[in-house]
Amino acid sequence: MAGDIQLTCSDCGQDFTFTAADQAFFQERGYSTPKRCKPCRMAKKSEQGGGGSGYRPAPSHGTPVICSGCGQPTTVPFEPRGDRPVFCRDCYQARKGSSSGARSGRY
Repeated sequence: MAGDIQLTCSDCGQDFTFTAADQAFFQERGYSTPKRCKPCRMAKKSEQGGGGSGYRPAPSHGTPVICSGCGQPTTVPFEPRGDRPVFCRDCYQARKGSSSGARSGRY
């Protein structure tokens, strides 16, 4: 295994050491040689939302709406399009339970 090598950060221009242990770690996982020093990598990662797969879960809060069935304020876990009615949980369940067979099986 090769020893430590000196690299130059593409962001800040500072030299940094790519240790033999880091080289083994990167090679083991199939990563390419880093172009940024650790502080710049961390800054870039936080700037991009923490890194990872890019998956960002939807916000846990709902969208406030007025129920089309009962007129009461409620929240829904999606952004209504505006071309369809939006119901509170109780009205949705009541409509779902009493829906005709014509719509059953459709999503």
